Amino acid sequence: MADLIEFGGNYTDLSTDKGFQYEFHCQRCNTAFRTRFQTSAAGTASSVLEAASGFLGGIFSKVADLGESVRSSAWEKAHDDAFSKAWDEAKENFYQCPNCTKWVCKKSCENTKKGLCKDCAPDLGVTMAAAQSEKSVEEIYAHAAMAEEDKKLGAENWRDGIRATCPQCGATQATNAKFCAECGASVKAAHCTQCGGKLAPNAKFCPDCGGKVGE
Repeated sequence: MADLIEFGGNYTDLSTDKGFQYEFHCQRCNTAFRTRFQTSAAGTASSVLEAASGFLGGIFSKVADLGESVRSSAWEKAHDDAFSKAWDEAKENFYQCPNCTKWVCKKSCENTKKGLCKDCAPDLGVTMAAAQSEKSVEEIYAHAAMAEEDKKLGAENWRDGIRATCPQCGATQATNAKFCAECGASVKAAHCTQCGGKLAPNAKFCPDCGGKVGE
């Protein structure tokens, strides 16, 4: 019985009738390894016979058929031998994951500690670093968005968004309220009606914004 050629599905055959070449790639990151071109003796012989046929014309017209025969027998055997040799060399760079059965490159996609590919068993350190970086980027964008909102807030209306609270019941008050609308307690003596800052008893000016109390 002829020996079977064991191989993975991660290759592209670049061979021509002049010789053999193959490209093996990682099924995770697509890193590829290409073998060097091997000239085919059978392909060269076939080309010589075909050239002779064209040169001699009808006298040796059957020479072309002979060339095809050379290519279809000796070339196919050489093609198999070249592929077997190429795969023996290339498979040293690959690992077949026992879980998903993908052929992945040992350099970047094999998790040697887990005995799996990194799709099935991700590198937790790398995953965590990526997650932290993503979170940092989100925070940067969030701060940038806040800055854009701040730009829309002019000096003439920066106090509009501030609301004082009642010192007695905690109810939110209008910016110019002097007494609480809920309980009737005095507001101006506790919080600045302009910035909402806390006021000391009998204060005439706000220590935070300098606004006059009661205005």
